[in-house]
Amino acid sequence: MNTIIVKRVDSGTADTSEIRDLARAAGYSVVGEVTQSRRADPALQIGEGKAEELAELVTETDATAVVFDNRLGPYQMYNLGQLLPEGVEVIDRFTLILEIFGQRAQTRKAQLQVELAELRYELPRAEAKTSLAKREEHPGFMGLGEYDESRERDIKSQISRINDELERIEQTEQHRRERRRDSGFDLVALAGYTNAGKSTLLRQLATDLEVEENEELHPDLDPTAESEDKLFTTLGTTTRRAAIDRRDVLVTDTVGFISDLPHWLVESFKSTLDSVYRADLVLLVVDVSEPIDEIHEKLVTSHDTLYERNEAPIVTVLNKIDQVSDEELAEKREALSSLAPNPATVSAKEGLNVESLLERIDRELPDWEEERLLLPMTDETMSVVSWLHDNTNVDDVTYGDEDVIVSFEARPAVISQARSRASELRTAAAESAS
Repeated sequence: MNTIIVKRVDSGTADTSEIRDLARAAGYSVVGEVTQSRRADPALQIGEGKAEELAELVTETDATAVVFDNRLGPYQMYNLGQLLPEGVEVIDRFTLILEIFGQRAQTRKAQLQVELAELRYELPRAEAKTSLAKREEHPGFMGLGEYDESRERDIKSQISRINDELERIEQTEQHRRERRRDSGFDLVALAGYTNAGKSTLLRQLATDLEVEENEELHPDLDPTAESEDKLFTTLGTTTRRAAIDRRDVLVTDTVGFISDLPHWLVESFKSTLDSVYRADLVLLVVDVSEPIDEIHEKLVTSHDTLYERNEAPIVTVLNKIDQVSDEELAEKREALSSLAPNPATVSAKEGLNVESLLERIDRELPDWEEERLLLPMTDETMSVVSWLHDNTNVDDVTYGDEDVIVSFEARPAVISQARSRASELRTAAAESAS
């Protein structure tokens, strides 16, 4: 579908690179653009003369859609629809993002989040249609749709229903995360802006074979993670087991952040970030090949988002070092030192420094502790020893006539579980002896 890109800025020069990428990600073919530097026009977003210029360009290029990088109010959308040739769709940045999300949503949770965001976006437009109808104007135009008196009530009812279902899904996922921790898994989450290279990095960190072994234990493990130069290839979450010998580490790739998202859209996808908020360690992935001011702005926004609810340590990962010189990398590290005091540097695409990042993950995760348990010899003892082999690093097992001594190291939560199992064995042994 041929489209014209439009962007208005208060001052300076309008940069249309991101909105072009977003349009292409949604499947549009960009055939022209209109930019303007001025304060927003309440009626049209852009000035009236510029709007007429846009209408002429649409006619010349046979465009069937106009995509604004700015947010359009319901009345601005209506007025633009009146100026443009009949049948031309008017889309703003947020409608476009929702369109992409809708195309990418694979899981039930992602589909619900898209539906929720669409409803939250539609609600003020439904209210605008009511207002226009009361003024005896006919809001049957591209962007707002036909007037339906009951639509506003329906939207609010659907929002409530979806919130309830998302809450149930989140409770199920939280139970799954707790089971993973009980099984001895450390949880690492990848966060960062879309196209920073999170999915590519996940593929480098993962041990593919291990995923299959854990599939029954953790049914949400996904053995594939897309790596494309494409926005929003990861809309849900993908979890894979990391290649760290002495630990059981699960790494989760999450939906990418994107600039200037409105509150209602962030709210709709907040539960996707729960895998970040509940992690033991967060890797904040940054595209180091971008201009320094863009990286700085994205780091600030990411930290604001993460520190709202996140308690885990954050390691900034400067990705795509294959695209910058050593000198440029050193300069950017220095310039970002206040936000990222000790960053890891990698090229996920080329596999550079991945081993050192795995070592860093190992160091940053909660320390393991040593433990030595004396287990009485009962019918259940060997199953406990087997469990310890599966969930801890066993250093030594000494078998006696009446007991078994196991020396191992593990995360504190797993040691607590092991002590509980040993206590159950001792209680069973005491009861059988009496």
